[in-house]
Amino acid sequence: MASEKQKLKVLITVKTYPIPSKKYDELVCTAGVTESGDFVRLYPINFRDLPFTQQYKKYQWIEVNAVKHEGRDVRKESFRPFCDTLKLIGEPIPSNPGNWSERAKYAIAKKARSMEDLSDQQRADRTSLGIFRPKKIHDLVISADDPEWPPKFLQALQQQRLFERRQKTLVPPRKVPFKFHYCFECDDPRCKANHRMMIEDWEVGALFWRMVDKGASHKEASEEVREKFLNELCGSDRDTHFYAGTILAHPTSWVVIGVFWPKVQVQKTEPPTLFN
Repeated sequence: MASEKQKLKVLITVKTYPIPSKKYDELVCTAGVTESGDFVRLYPINFRDLPFTQQYKKYQWIEVNAVKHEGRDVRKESFRPFCDTLKLIGEPIPSNPGNWSERAKYAIAKKARSMEDLSDQQRADRTSLGIFRPKKIHDLVISADDPEWPPKFLQALQQQRLFERRQKTLVPPRKVPFKFHYCFECDDPRCKANHRMMIEDWEVGALFWRMVDKGASHKEASEEVREKFLNELCGSDRDTHFYAGTILAHPTSWVVIGVFWPKVQVQKTEPPTLFN
């Protein structure tokens, strides 16, 4: 029995870096939350093929018709969108200090205590998306990766685009020749303080290639990513949370798919008076 079509209203919170896909041409996994704070995953979305009027930004509300994924993707948050029904709703919620609370009202409405809790939920009901606040972020580790996509991916991509006779031809997204991992511990007695999770946030690849296009070497660009994602997003003045999601091919493996990083709110105290 086919899944029933639903109209979803979703606040976009994260996009993963696009990768060539043998089945879906080019895969961008988009995640967000509903007005009640429930997480939703939308894929496949070939974001670069969307008309400009449908190219959503982070923390922008969208509406789209979708059906639950079937077959091998049993993750409870996964939906297959009908991209021709996708509509943007208003402007993105801005990032200036006064609006982080508006973002937080939805983004962390149902946050988990820790990665340990998310893993428990995954085993209990196939939870595969969530957000939590790490207790301490120890490092961001950079390691070398293959500089090119596997040839079989590129061949499948070329064949599919020829078959579909696209009006516009897109080159595959550039492959970032590094992997980036957060090393952190959770505020949970079960945590062994040794979490190491790959970062698959779209903004990692975008920042890397932006720096390269400005003349930086690959090593310099990777260090800029580290500076941004460790020292700025996870700085002592930030109330940092990680968006986390599982990988379809390895359903018990979690990666960091985005960062929520408002400034720490300093509680103002009234000066003492004669009456207190």
